Amino acid sequence: MAPRPRPLPYLRWWIGGMLFAVTIINYIDRQTLSALAPILETEYHWSNEDFALLLISFRVAYTLMQSVFGRLLDWIGTRRGMSWSVAFYSVITALTATAQGLASFSAFRFLLACGESANNPGGAKAVSEWFPARERAWAVALFDSGSAIGGAVAPIIVLAVYHWFDSWRPAFLVTASLGFVWLAAWRWLYHRPEDHPRLSPEERDYILRGRASDPDSDVKIPWLSLLGYKQTWGIVLGRFLLDPYWFFMAEWYGLYLKSKGFSLDASILGFIAPFLGADLGNFFGGGLSSYWIKRGWPVGRARRAVLMIFGPSMLLLIPAAFLSNYWALLALFAWASFAYAACSTMFLTLPTDVFHTRAVGSVMGMGGTGAGVGVLLFTFLTGWISTHFSFQPVIIAASIIPCLATLVFVSLVRARKTPDKRGIVLNF
Repeated sequence: MAPRPRPLPYLRWWIGGMLFAVTIINYIDRQTLSALAPILETEYHWSNEDFALLLISFRVAYTLMQSVFGRLLDWIGTRRGMSWSVAFYSVITALTATAQGLASFSAFRFLLACGESANNPGGAKAVSEWFPARERAWAVALFDSGSAIGGAVAPIIVLAVYHWFDSWRPAFLVTASLGFVWLAAWRWLYHRPEDHPRLSPEERDYILRGRASDPDSDVKIPWLSLLGYKQTWGIVLGRFLLDPYWFFMAEWYGLYLKSKGFSLDASILGFIAPFLGADLGNFFGGGLSSYWIKRGWPVGRARRAVLMIFGPSMLLLIPAAFLSNYWALLALFAWASFAYAACSTMFLTLPTDVFHTRAVGSVMGMGGTGAGVGVLLFTFLTGWISTHFSFQPVIIAASIIPCLATLVFVSLVRARKTPDKRGIVLNF
């Protein structure tokens, strides 16, 4: 009989680290095009409306496939689902180096989104499996912060490769290679806590005692039944309204700086600062809600309090629509991204608090689809408005809409007055 492998201490945080790493890679892959946007717009003579079509091709697939992948993850499991996702989109990223124009770029962006759509449902599902309730916000903050880190480092990596080779094509090959390295580590490390060979008995007991639901229970969760809960609609509508800010930041910010007269190479600090602000906001929002939970607050109340503080504070971005001072713009976008990320951590954590673990992937997928619809609409309007008018109305809308998201979320995502007989919605 082979000896049992030696346990890894704090294995749940190794898992959290893997989710953090894959989110960085996910965002580096998708941000490669945005970082190269000023270069590609010049080379191919694209307008902002042309660039919007590229973003929309990504967003259509991302919108549709999040619900599909969310359900698939609940069916085939986190380990296999994430493996399929990363393998597929890493291949597509590499193939993007062969693109020849708007049509081929659009096709590759569509396929990239099909693969990348598993990231948030998969991350949330893994957190629901591996972390007790009082640590989930920290775990979500860790993996969600990878989006800010990926967004911040992508232009550094991409522009360095571009200048080294004097071509944009190798950038896609370099970023694609990261996914294959992660995939090998994931296949070795990830198993469920119930049967992980490197999990100590003490940590397994700690994880299982802190979970609100058992993934092996016989609870039946038909996909359509989830639409009968107001909590599901709160997550879907809240993300429909909140997520467009992030994708404006991630996909249009370089062109916005260019419209203000700042070149990408000269304003690299300004490009990175909002992503670093978002990274800090992830941990601050997660840490603040966890602090309140340790002081005895109900989980739902702690999450909603963070939203009520930081959602309305995004109104401070409005002056950015009227200013051209480099440092003022940097500070305003950094704060807005900090506040957004604090809210986003709550949006991604609450499904793990509210729903049975066997429904988390499905609900996260629905929320992602809602977010995708909002981003599609906002992307189209951003391209049209910025081309025919300016970015000014877009900035104002990006400041106000997150307040509406907060109102929707805190109104609908609340504990039931009576226990759910089907066991799908938990007491949070």
